[in-house]
Amino acid sequence: MSIDKTPAPAGGRHRVGTPEAAPTAHAAPTAHTAVDPRLLVREQGIGGYIAEFKRKLHAGDLGSIPVVIGLVLICAIFQSLNSQFLSAQNLSNIAVTMVATGMMAVGIIFVLLLGEIDLSVGAVSGVSGAIVAVLSVTHGMNEWLSVLAAVAGGAVIGALHGFFFARIGAPAFAVTLAGLLFWQGFMLQLLGSQGTINLDGDGIVAKLTTYYFSDVAAAYGLAGLAVAVFFVSASTDARRRRAAGIPSRPLGDIVLRTVLLAAVSFAAAYMFNQYKGLPLALVLFLAVLVTTDFVLRRTAYGRKVFALGGSVEAARRAGINVTAVRISVFAIAGTFAAVGGLFWASKIAAANQSAGAGELLMNVIAAAVIGGTSLFGGRGRTWNALLGVMVIVSIQYGLALEGIATPIQFMITGGVLLATVVIDSVTRKTQKTAGRA
Repeated sequence: MSIDKTPAPAGGRHRVGTPEAAPTAHAAPTAHTAVDPRLLVREQGIGGYIAEFKRKLHAGDLGSIPVVIGLVLICAIFQSLNSQFLSAQNLSNIAVTMVATGMMAVGIIFVLLLGEIDLSVGAVSGVSGAIVAVLSVTHGMNEWLSVLAAVAGGAVIGALHGFFFARIGAPAFAVTLAGLLFWQGFMLQLLGSQGTINLDGDGIVAKLTTYYFSDVAAAYGLAGLAVAVFFVSASTDARRRRAAGIPSRPLGDIVLRTVLLAAVSFAAAYMFNQYKGLPLALVLFLAVLVTTDFVLRRTAYGRKVFALGGSVEAARRAGINVTAVRISVFAIAGTFAAVGGLFWASKIAAANQSAGAGELLMNVIAAAVIGGTSLFGGRGRTWNALLGVMVIVSIQYGLALEGIATPIQFMITGGVLLATVVIDSVTRKTQKTAGRA
């Protein structure tokens, strides 16, 4: 009996059951090829998904289901306490406020996928706001150029951290902790003795969180576009899988998912139109989520990131440039930290000495982890940033409506984060027991 010694594709355990593992047309008719049951679910309709849910429940792999359930419970509880929680104005304010933290959480997710951490993102976000304010207000530079300089600065800072980690071999925790202190001091130096620089209220940065598409067609049009793109993408993917002889989603399943997405999208569009309209900040955030999700799930670079999170040594033997990928991931984290800093500066229409301080770093990491990204690396999606930040900001707004003090808000958010980490740890142990780690 011959043994297939073809190297496994990059990504290790994350590539089980992928098209590359499918039997070829030259396989012997009598050969019995093991097929990952997770692929067969696509062809078994609702019954298959029920069986898949039971299997995941037994293996401790529920994905984002606990977060969604938790978010529903949060909304139900706060709405019962205050009827204004689910008002169009409050939900729109939540959507705008969560973007800054969410942008930074997207960058952190890339780092967490490697099984590492970046403690400097809060300070880098403060530096970003300071650069824009100093260049555009103090020195009169074109605001677009100031914004580009701030984002580029974040990328360079992140790459510098990645260099010390990946090339020199210093622990990422220590490198980014040093970065936190250094860049916080650098921000204070930039702002000078004045400490606060007000931004132009009609400028580009200010409009990031104050501009709304007031025409009702904008919100409904974006909802319709999202639904159409999802249906076409899912249908195309299913057709390609069938052509390749790989299990694919049945049409009924695609239609059901499309209907659910349409219900959520148009309900959100209706809600936004009851207040000021579709927020520009949310549009930009959704665009970032779609783009980064595509990069992670559909490109060779994304597979390399997951491969490193699964096993660095296996990734190195597969020919992946580990150093380059690590540096690039920290550069991405720095870039999104800078982008998040611009949104924070927009929110307060200024750059000040408190930017990037306080609970921001905790909230960014908590958003990624609560959303479903594993602290142990190798598991997560950028959409986790959306779910996680919705949970955090919803709790903050709900408690604020009830007049609960900030210390209690910190305690509750910390408790939610601890519960999420415990669930992540238990899930990992359960998966090891089930032979899936």
